[in-house]
Amino acid sequence: MRRSPRETLESARKISRRGLILGGLQAGFIGVLALRMRYMQVEQADQFRLLAEENRINIRLLPPARGRIFDRNGRIIAENEPSYRITMVREDAGDVDKVIARLSALVELDDEALNRALSEMERSPPFLPVTIADRVGWDDISRVAVNAPALPGVTPEVGLSRIYPMGQNFAHVAGYVGPVSARDLERYADPDPVLRIPRFQIGKVGVEARYEDTLRGRAGAKRVEVNAVGRVMRELDRREGTPGADLQLTVDAKLQDYVQARLGEESASVVIMDLETGDLRAIASSPSHDPNKFVRGISVADFAELRDNDHRPLASKTVQDAYPPGSTFKMVTALAALEAGVIGPSETVWCPGHLEVGDRRFHCWKRAGHGNVDLESALSESCDVYFYDVALKVGIENITDMARRLGLGIAHDIPMSAVAEGLTPNKAWKRANRGAEWVIGDTVNASIGQGYVLSSPLQLAVMTARIATGRSVSPRLIKSIDGVETPRRGGTALDIDGDHLRMVREAMYAATNSNRGTAFSSRIAEASMRMAGKTGTSQVRNITAAERARGVTRNEDLPWNRRDHALFVNFAPFEAPQIAVAVVVEHGGGGSTAAAPIARDVTLQALYDGDPPLEAYPQKDRPRIRTQQEDLRSLRLPLDEDGADRA
Repeated sequence: MRRSPRETLESARKISRRGLILGGLQAGFIGVLALRMRYMQVEQADQFRLLAEENRINIRLLPPARGRIFDRNGRIIAENEPSYRITMVREDAGDVDKVIARLSALVELDDEALNRALSEMERSPPFLPVTIADRVGWDDISRVAVNAPALPGVTPEVGLSRIYPMGQNFAHVAGYVGPVSARDLERYADPDPVLRIPRFQIGKVGVEARYEDTLRGRAGAKRVEVNAVGRVMRELDRREGTPGADLQLTVDAKLQDYVQARLGEESASVVIMDLETGDLRAIASSPSHDPNKFVRGISVADFAELRDNDHRPLASKTVQDAYPPGSTFKMVTALAALEAGVIGPSETVWCPGHLEVGDRRFHCWKRAGHGNVDLESALSESCDVYFYDVALKVGIENITDMARRLGLGIAHDIPMSAVAEGLTPNKAWKRANRGAEWVIGDTVNASIGQGYVLSSPLQLAVMTARIATGRSVSPRLIKSIDGVETPRRGGTALDIDGDHLRMVREAMYAATNSNRGTAFSSRIAEASMRMAGKTGTSQVRNITAAERARGVTRNEDLPWNRRDHALFVNFAPFEAPQIAVAVVVEHGGGGSTAAAPIARDVTLQALYDGDPPLEAYPQKDRPRIRTQQEDLRSLRLPLDEDGADRA
C-alpha cells in the first residue's frame, strides 16, 4: 500500500529526531570518554606509570649468610658451605614425569625428597622453581649442565647451607637449623619477611635457636623484571644482605671431643667448668646424634631410630634432665648444719647401719654401719645415718636455702634448650604441689639427695664450683659475639663462713685421697693435680623390706633401666682449684665404680690440655690407661693444635 506524501514527511521527521538524539548520545559518550582519557593520560600519568613499573619490576629478598659458631680457640663448630641443588620450573618443563625420568638417569634422586618436591610443585605457581635434589655433588651438577638441552625447566644452582664439621660433639650445645615451619612463624608477632623465603633455615634447638636473631643477619634484595604472568625475564640490580654475627663459645672443642669419646655409648653426661670465669669448658651428653641430618629434614627412619633409643640421644642430659643427686647433695646438708651451728667438725654420730625415725627405719648404704663418724669421715665414707641425724637437727628450710645459695633449684642462664630448674623442696612446695604436709621422713630423704630433690649435671657442677671457690660462680657458654667478649661470671663472695667451706673441701679431699674414701680407687697420683670429690648413687626404684631381709639385689643383676644412677663431682687441683666437674651415668650402678673413673680422666685431660702422662695415675692403673688412651685416640677427631681442624 502506497503511503501518502504527508505520512512520508512525518516518518522522515521522526527518523531525523531519533538520529539527532542517538548522535547526541554518542557524541556525549565520546566526549566523556575523551575527558576520562585525558584525565588518566595527563593528570594521572605519573601514578599509572608507577603502577605499571611495579607490575613489571619485582623486589625479591636475598637470604643473608648465617653467622658462624666457633669454640674458645677458634675451631669451627658451625659454618656455611656452598650447597649445590637442582631446581625445576613446571611451566618450562612441560611433561614433568618425562623430564624427571631423564634427570634420574643422570643423578641419583632420593625417593622421599622427590615426592616432597612433586607435592610442593603441585601447590606452587607453575613459574616458581622447586628444589628437586639438594646438596648434590659437583659431578652431578656438571652432568645436568652438559645435558641442559634435554632437561627443559631444570636448572643447577648454588647457595649456602649449614654444616657442622664436628658432627655429634656439639649436637646438644650448638643445636641445628632447619626449614621454617608454620609453628616457627607463629612465635613471631611480626615475622621477618626473610622467614617466608622457601626453605629458609632457622635455628631449631640449642645456641642456633637461642641466638637466632643474632646469627640470622639481615636480608638483601634484588630487583628483577617479570612478564605479565610473573616469570623472571632479567635481573636489574641487587643489594647483598648483612651476614649474621659470629659467636664464640667457651667450650674447648678438643676437650669436648675427648669427653664424647670417653663416654662412648654410655647414657651419661659431663660438665667441666672454669672456676675463674664460669666458662663451660666441656658440656657433653651421650649418646649423641649427627645434627647435619636435621639441616634439610631428617628421614622418618633416622628420626625413629633416635626417638626409640632407650639411651635418649636426642636429650641434652647436661641441662635438660634432673636426677636425684644422691650423696653429692651431702655437702649441702653439711654446710646448712655448720652455718646453723647445730654441728661441729669433731662432733660424732653413731651409725649402726640404720636410723629409726618414728615407725620407719632409714638404712645406710653400708649394712653393718660405719660406727662413730664425724663430718670428715661421714663425707669421705658417705655415711647416710650421719646426715639423717644432722638433717633432723637443721631442718628442711635451712637445707633448701643452702642448696639455692650453691646454685641448685635454679635454671641457669645459658643458651641451650630446655634448661631444667631442678627441685629443692620445702614445706610450702609440698603443700602447693602435692597437697600434703611435709613430714619428717621427707627431710631425712632430702638430706642424702633422695626424695623430691632433683638436680641437673650443670647445677651439680655449679654447686661444686661454689664450694671450691666460695664465690657465686655462674656458668657462661658464650665467650664473645662478633669479637666482643661477654661478661665473665666468676661471681662474688658467698655468704657462707670460709671455715665451714674449708671443712667441707677437706672432707671431699679425703673422699678421693684417703684409703677409706669412696673414690680412693679413682684418685690422681700426681700431687700437684690431686682432686677433691664426692661420689653419689641415686636409687630409681624402691627396695622392699623383704628384699632387704634376703639381701638387696646387685645392680648388675637388674635390668639396665632399674639400676641406680651413678654420680661424681669434684674440683682440681685441690691446692689451687681451676675446674669443677660433674658426671652422671644413667643406670651406671655406683658412683665410685661408674662415674668417678670418668671424672678423673676428664679432669686430667682438662688440666693437662691433652693426654696426661701415665705418672698422673696410680701405678696399678697405668697399663689399662695406656690401652684406653690408644683406643680413644682412634675415636677422636683429627684436630690441629693451632685451632683448625684437619677434616
